[in-house]
Amino acid sequence: MPNIKSAKKRVIVAETRRQRNAAIKSQMKSQLKKFAETVQAGNKEEAEAQLVQTVSVLDKTVTKGVLHKNAAARRKSNLYKAVSQM
Repeated sequence: MPNIKSAKKRVIVAETRRQRNAAIKSQMKSQLKKFAETVQAGNKEEAEAQLVQTVSVLDKTVTKGVLHKNAAARRKSNLYKAVSQM
């Protein structure tokens, strides 16, 4: 444990941010799994509805700074491709 006051604060802030990032990442992964299950089931209308929600979650993840914008763009591209190939 650090002795300096600013270092103590950095430890607390880093832990808070880690928990926040983990929650956001978990939400993103859950949405991606839900979308994958919908695509696997073969229901195109439901997959398109899930696509909108999934893209929204990915965009929010980028806004929060958890995911890089190019990584999100790549994932969104793959999602659109999966729906179009159904």
